[in-house]
Amino acid sequence: MINGVTMKINVDDYIINTLKEDITSEDVSTNAVMPEDRPGRADLICKQDGIICGLDIFTRAFKLLDEASRFETEVKDGDFVKKGQLIGVVYGDIKALLSGERTALNYLQRMSGIATITRDYCSALEGYKTTLLDTRKTTPNMRPFEKYAVTVGGATNHRYNLSDGVLLKDNHIGAAGSITRAVEMAKAYAPFVRKIEVETETFEQVEEAVAAGADIIMLDNMSNELMKKCVDFIAGRAQTECSGNVTKERLKEIAEIGVDFVSCGALTHSAPIMDLSLKNLKPIE
Repeated sequence: MINGVTMKINVDDYIINTLKEDITSEDVSTNAVMPEDRPGRADLICKQDGIICGLDIFTRAFKLLDEASRFETEVKDGDFVKKGQLIGVVYGDIKALLSGERTALNYLQRMSGIATITRDYCSALEGYKTTLLDTRKTTPNMRPFEKYAVTVGGATNHRYNLSDGVLLKDNHIGAAGSITRAVEMAKAYAPFVRKIEVETETFEQVEEAVAAGADIIMLDNMSNELMKKCVDFIAGRAQTECSGNVTKERLKEIAEIGVDFVSCGALTHSAPIMDLSLKNLKPIE
C-alpha cells in the first residue's frame, strides 16, 4: 500500500498529468449525458487470473476528480484474483467515474500485469539464493508505478534512477579509458557509502574489475559457461549480477551458477496488461 504522504508528494503529479492528457478541455461525452452532478457507483471486475496491484492509484485517480469518491474492497495489492471476481465497488460523482475510468484502469491494468509476470518469474527462483531485480527499462513517466509493481510481484528494485547508484557500463568505461580508471574516478567522486558496480562482457574485464575493487560485477550477455567461470573466479570478492537475454526459462540455470542477482528488463518493458473492467455504472438515488 502507498501511504497518503508518499501519494501526494511523489505520485499525484503523475496522475494529474495523465488525467490532463485524457481531458484537455472537457469530457464531451460525459458532459453531454450527465450535465449535473449525480452520485453513482460502478463495479471493478477482474477478467483474467493474476496478481492485483495499484489499487491506491486506481482510487486516487477518481479522488483527484471528486474528493468525496471512495473505493470499497476487501482485496489488497499482491492478492491473487480470478477471472469473473468482483474486486470492489467505486462510488462518486458519475461525471468523475466516467471521466476517470480509463486513467484509473490504465494504471491498474499495467501495474497488475507487471506484478503478475514478476510473481511468475520469481517462482522459477524459489529455493535459490539469487535475487530477481528489475531495470530502468520502464515506460516514460510510469517508473514509480512500475517499480512498485515489481516489488508487489516479489522481486527487488535495482537502481531507481541515475542518482541512485554508480553503475559503470561499457560507454562509461569507454569515456574513462578503462575499467580500472573508471572505478578509480568513481571512488574519488561518489560518496563512500555508494557501492560501485561495473558491467563486464569478457573474463579479462572481470579480472580487471576485481583488481580495481568493484563492489558488484555485472556479467552481461554471457554464456552459462563463461558466467560460471567468472563467478568461480570472483569467489565472493564482489557481488555478482547476471544481465542480458534473461528469460524465465533461463532463470533456474542462471541461479544454479550461483550469481547473487539477476536483472530482467522484461518485467517492465514486456509485461502484458491484466484485463480489468469497470462495469454496471448506476446512479444512486
